[in-house]
Amino acid sequence: MIIPVRCFTCGKVVGQLWEEYKKRLENKEVSGKILDELNLKRYCCRQLFLGHVDLLKEIHQFKP
Repeated sequence: MIIPVRCFTCGKVVGQLWEEYKKRLENKEVSGKILDELNLKRYCCRQLFLGHVDLLKEIHQFKP
């Protein structure tokens, strides 16, 4: 759905980084390099970004 505000495992605040990550991915940058520059060094935070699927547009069409 939407990116969590904090990492589930370590509790680091990561929610504000999602928009920049998504924008830089659209500019064809390498995701590993982006995560390093956003200071996401722990594997738990990295997997949160790499495994996230943005379903907000698909869910929005079913709004009553």
